[in-house]
Amino acid sequence: MFWASYFLAALAVILAWPVPVVLSRAKWPARSPFTAMVLWQSIALAGGLSMIGAMLTWGLEPIGDSLAQGLSALWDILLQRRSVEALGLVHVFAISAAVLLSVHLVFTLLLTYYRIVSGRRRHRDMLNLLSSPSLNTPATLVIPHPSPVAYCLPGGAHSVTVLSDGLMDILSEEELSGVLTHEKAHLSQHHHLLLWAFAAWRAALPWLPTSQLAQRSVNELIEMLADDEALKKVGRPTLIRAVAIVGSASAAGAGADTVASLPGSSGPAVAGGSVDDETGMAARLSRLLTPQPPLPRWVNILIQAAAVLLLAVPTVLLFAPGLIHG
Repeated sequence: MFWASYFLAALAVILAWPVPVVLSRAKWPARSPFTAMVLWQSIALAGGLSMIGAMLTWGLEPIGDSLAQGLSALWDILLQRRSVEALGLVHVFAISAAVLLSVHLVFTLLLTYYRIVSGRRRHRDMLNLLSSPSLNTPATLVIPHPSPVAYCLPGGAHSVTVLSDGLMDILSEEELSGVLTHEKAHLSQHHHLLLWAFAAWRAALPWLPTSQLAQRSVNELIEMLADDEALKKVGRPTLIRAVAIVGSASAAGAGADTVASLPGSSGPAVAGGSVDDETGMAARLSRLLTPQPPLPRWVNILIQAAAVLLLAVPTVLLFAPGLIHG
């Protein structure tokens, strides 16, 4: 009895604490950021599914041998075709908790999206007043600011890269090309969608280690992915100097080289020289200065297969017939 719900609860606990802690301290993600990104998404999705599923399956256990049967019986109870006494107070509480958590997660996801879109719209209006189009680069705006600032503002067909004239004065043509390639990689790879999802996850469950560590790690990984794209166009020394220049402005609180990542805004995430900002920039520069070979192909495949399996386990436990009773 209860094996499925207990296994889901155990999986939720493991994915909420030890797994994200170990992954956040691992060195290999810098060698294969895409694979690490896939794994973080799997951990977040599997963790949420396990958390909700554990409460739901345990709550429905008295009235069904599977999730489908349990939900059908619950519907009969809601329509008063069956007595609620079949559940019991504790099981009603578990079902209510699962429903409330699901609603909370979905509501926070939508609220975060609304805040991001609203912030992006306000930032776009500000740019319309303060910026001017670049004469040499399409979909690029230039703002009058002495500090070296570069970021991108997602907006579908209206996405733009924003540069300060201070940055353009400092960087060489090749360095500027590397910065532009980096920012356009954020847009083409839709990193803002990942940041939205993980920002919502953290806003919904700020006390959960998974949400905090995942958001920080994902922020670092998308910068690595964009750096890798820039390295296809410019040399490593060129990109290192460009990153260091933009990073110096970020550490001073003047701007940030990132896709908008704050829950309430989708303009540039203006850095305040926080520990996370400085640590992320240091890790990024260290990766560029001392490049490590990428993970072997078979290791990447193995980790990605593990990510798929991790997501499949709670799905099978929830929807396979007869597993509520074990």
